[in-house]
Amino acid sequence: MADKSSEDGFSVLPVAMPPLPAFPVQTTHHVYLRRNTPKIPSPDDSRSLFLANVPVDSTEAHFRALFASLVGAGRFEGVTFERDRATQHSTTSHEPAQAARIAAHLQKKRKREDEERQNLRDAMAAELPETWARPLHRSGSTAVALLVDEKSVEAVLKAIRKLNKAKKYPLWGEGVKADKVAPLGSQWLKAHNKLSYPGTEAVQAAVDAYFTLFNRREAEAEQLAKRLRNEPDEDGFVTVTRGGRNAPARMDEAEEAKKRMLERAQKKKDETQDFYRFQMRERRKAEQADLLRRFADDKRKVEAMREKRGKFKPET
Repeated sequence: MADKSSEDGFSVLPVAMPPLPAFPVQTTHHVYLRRNTPKIPSPDDSRSLFLANVPVDSTEAHFRALFASLVGAGRFEGVTFERDRATQHSTTSHEPAQAARIAAHLQKKRKREDEERQNLRDAMAAELPETWARPLHRSGSTAVALLVDEKSVEAVLKAIRKLNKAKKYPLWGEGVKADKVAPLGSQWLKAHNKLSYPGTEAVQAAVDAYFTLFNRREAEAEQLAKRLRNEPDEDGFVTVTRGGRNAPARMDEAEEAKKRMLERAQKKKDETQDFYRFQMRERRKAEQADLLRRFADDKRKVEAMREKRGKFKPET
């Protein structure tokens, strides 16, 4: 018989949700876990767990306390929520189009760790101030929990199997210190109302950081374009450039050139077809003229035979 604690490769972790003033009834929430196997592998996949259907009020402190109740303290390293991953991908909006095109040519080249950290700090400084003291997650959202090692992953999955047999579920939020997470409810809304009107200095600092980052990456893109001009890549190809010292040819220009080439090919094909049509018309005319000539010849032969038959007189 199949294990009830596992569904479609996921281990089911029931979590007891404490009663709230708005809903004074304790209920059970189910979090689904499995080993993290993303489409693009990373070095940390073996010590990561993919979580689905995380509670909407989840924080790193909540999951730290939850995993500590399962396998003890010191096994949990961090968690990345779905909205955090989306924010990481959106940092490319700070790059000018020129820098984004150049970056596409350098995807296989790793940057140094200090440069990555500096770029992350600059991108965070370029963001406008947060308006929510504690962001909530959409219903059914996902997260990736990072543990200290692969043995910890196996220990968590084993603890979940034992938990389902014992029917004793961990309490959500138990062990989370009040100063670690911002409160919800009316205080949460009051904080949002206050944060929605940041000071002029904070907004100006974010705008200045944004344009500083934008201009720096644009200058870096120009320098990279010059280096890439005559430098073959790993496959032996040289990046095509426009205007000599400018950036590599843009994608839209390449598409426009391809469109013009296809239009010329179609025009040549149409002209060839028109020429063939002219030849076919001339051939049909010649065939019709030949048919008329042969018809006239046959007609004359028939008339001659009739005249000859009319003059024939049999002997009596």
